[in-house]
Amino acid sequence: MDSPTSTDYSLISKKPLSGIIMKTVLITGCSSGFGLVTAQYFLEHGWKVIATMRTPHEDLLPRSEHLRLLALDVSNPDSIRAAVEAAGEVDVLVNNAGIGMLGALEGTDMEIAREVFATNTLGTIAMTQAMLPQFRLRKQGVIINVTSSVTLKALPLLAVYTASKAAVNAFTESLALELQQFNISVKLVLPGRAPETRFGDNARPRMQTSFPPAYAELAQGVFAGWAESPSLLTHASDVAEAVWYAATDASSPMRIAAGADAQALMAVN
Repeated sequence: MDSPTSTDYSLISKKPLSGIIMKTVLITGCSSGFGLVTAQYFLEHGWKVIATMRTPHEDLLPRSEHLRLLALDVSNPDSIRAAVEAAGEVDVLVNNAGIGMLGALEGTDMEIAREVFATNTLGTIAMTQAMLPQFRLRKQGVIINVTSSVTLKALPLLAVYTASKAAVNAFTESLALELQQFNISVKLVLPGRAPETRFGDNARPRMQTSFPPAYAELAQGVFAGWAESPSLLTHASDVAEAVWYAATDASSPMRIAAGADAQALMAVN
């Protein structure tokens, strides 16, 4: 694939995107994890940051004249419309907002599946669509979609979640071809497993009835495997650096693995 097994983003992240002076990034899903750390990273590197989340909390990020917090629910069209209008001119859109889901398909309520797709997939599509007019008119812009390395290697009990992220991968690759004519860059960042984030807590409300007895043994084996300490993991800082690379380096590949485990998977795919 596009990504090497190991990428030192610090060696390449200072290069400006050719022909574009980047100043403002809008990041979705900044209440915790990848989004929060990415917002901090861009602030520290002198960018103006619009950090969005369903319920803004002033104490999550250090106060800065370059920081704006906006309420945004990517599954709500009115919320998207209001946030994009309030944001004004943006140079880079980072679609990071997402929700977790773990469970056997047979035990998954279809309303939960729809909820996962409404945020992870349709939310990304809707945010992108809302930002495109200003990018197209200025003939510049970068769209970065954060998905997951589970799309590189199939894992049990993640069928619905994986499908929601794989759909974004396909969407991104097709959209990139549409937008070349407008000098709009579209990239993917694929993080690996990141136990330090709140993915498990995020997914727990959607797990309560998703393990029928027939899948108990499989689930126990999966959880036991995850309880072990793997040698390769992803840290939120890895994702922030990968997003920065995608945003600032015109030569960056379309698919960028974030984290040692994700990079190892990318190398063999």
